[in-house]
Amino acid sequence: MLLDNPADFKQTLAPGRRLLGFDLGSKTIGLALSDRTWTIAQPFKTLRRRKFRDDADDLAQLAEQHDVGGFIIGLPVNMDGSEGPRCQSTRQFQKNLSALIDPPTLFWDERLSTAAVTRTLLEADQSRARRAQVIDKMAAAYILQGLLDAMR
Repeated sequence: MLLDNPADFKQTLAPGRRLLGFDLGSKTIGLALSDRTWTIAQPFKTLRRRKFRDDADDLAQLAEQHDVGGFIIGLPVNMDGSEGPRCQSTRQFQKNLSALIDPPTLFWDERLSTAAVTRTLLEADQSRARRAQVIDKMAAAYILQGLLDAMR
C-alpha cells in the first residue's frame, strides 16, 4: 500500500512495529530501522544488490525478523523537485516489491541525504574506507529520521 503523506502513513501503521528505511542505490541498498516508538532511526545494514528477487527475499526476511510494519523509501528527486530516471527506477522497485510484500510504504525526499551524512563523517574524521562502509545505511537512517520527525 503506497501512501502520499506522513499523516496517512502513520494512521495505517500498527503500533509497536518498527519502520524500515531504504536508501536505494544501483549497487547497494542502505537500510535503517526505527525503534518501536517511532522516535529514533538507527543505521542497520547495507545489502549488496543482486537480482531483484534475491533482494526482495532478503528484505522480506529482514522485515519479518525485525517486526517491520512499514517501509520508507528515499526518493531521489532532482534539486529542482523534478523526477528523473533514478526516481523512475525507485518507483519501479517499490511497485515490484509491493507485489511480493506490501506493508504500508511512503516515499520520502532524499535530496542531500548522502551529502549531509558525508559531511558528518568527514567532521568525525572517518577514513574514506570507513565512509564507504557506512554511507548507505547512514543515509537510510537520515531519510528515516526525517520521516519520524515529520510524524511527530
